[in-house]
Amino acid sequence: MQMEHATLLLLVFIADALIGDPPWLPHPIRLIGKAINRGEQWLYQEPSSPARDFLLGLALVVGVVLSTYLLAWFLLQVLTALSWWLGQGMAVLLGSLCLARRSLKEHAWAVFHPLCAGDLDKARVMLARMVSRETADLSQAGIVRGTLESVAENSSDGVIAPLFYLALGGVPLALAYKAVNTLDSMLGYHTVRYEYFGKAAARLDDLVNLVPARLAALALISGAWVLGCCGRAYDGAATWRIAWRDGHKHASPNAGYPEAALAGALGVRLGGPSRYCGVMVEKPTLGDALQPLTSECIPQSLVLLDGASVLALLTVECGFLLAK
Repeated sequence: MQMEHATLLLLVFIADALIGDPPWLPHPIRLIGKAINRGEQWLYQEPSSPARDFLLGLALVVGVVLSTYLLAWFLLQVLTALSWWLGQGMAVLLGSLCLARRSLKEHAWAVFHPLCAGDLDKARVMLARMVSRETADLSQAGIVRGTLESVAENSSDGVIAPLFYLALGGVPLALAYKAVNTLDSMLGYHTVRYEYFGKAAARLDDLVNLVPARLAALALISGAWVLGCCGRAYDGAATWRIAWRDGHKHASPNAGYPEAALAGALGVRLGGPSRYCGVMVEKPTLGDALQPLTSECIPQSLVLLDGASVLALLTVECGFLLAK
């Protein structure tokens, strides 16, 4: 059984690297998003009391997460009963759609190329597909900073956390994790509508990312050490120091750790002012500004992302083999 899990995880990783998230393929996250929209329309009409809004939001969270897990489990059971190969093939496909390493890299490259060509307007448009902040007036350094912060945060949400939950409970648990992630991205806002209705989604997302975010920081630290030993310009010691010095400063209990680790590895400073919905938000700074935020920081971050991802996969694979 351990060997089967190890093989599945390896195939999932390879499938994500080969096909990513093709637009022609029905994506389970889009289906989860539609379910959340329907549930919100059914449960929530207008703000009432904080307690009622919270309980309605909690009901939506429980319903979506449990339904996602049970439907994925049931689908795999039925397909495996029909054919072992069919069940395993679907498990690999669904598992690969839980990972977003290739998709994340494609989005980052889509910012990098116009940036190098001096087309800041197009780079801002491409960055807007990665982040929720306003990008229309960002300088080149601001575009680079936004891209690096997105790469760092999604190294956890889109790579390490799905790998962690795939290893822990297979495809159903990984999809349940993605459901939590999607709920938070759609409901976890400090607005009149979502302050209490989205609170359960936001708090559950904080909880399920508590361990993976710190594992992502450790993966980035390990990647910086290994790549640094291979002659690449990454500082493993600084990555370790900055991750634990600055990781807790972020407003999120989790996002700061991989962001600080990436800042330390590249010798740059992340954080600072960002505009959301017309409001300027002053984020705490992470890292030391030893190097300027240039376009070349983007491919450097993606090389480190690849190194950290492969090391995380190898660690899990070794764990499965030792537990055999």
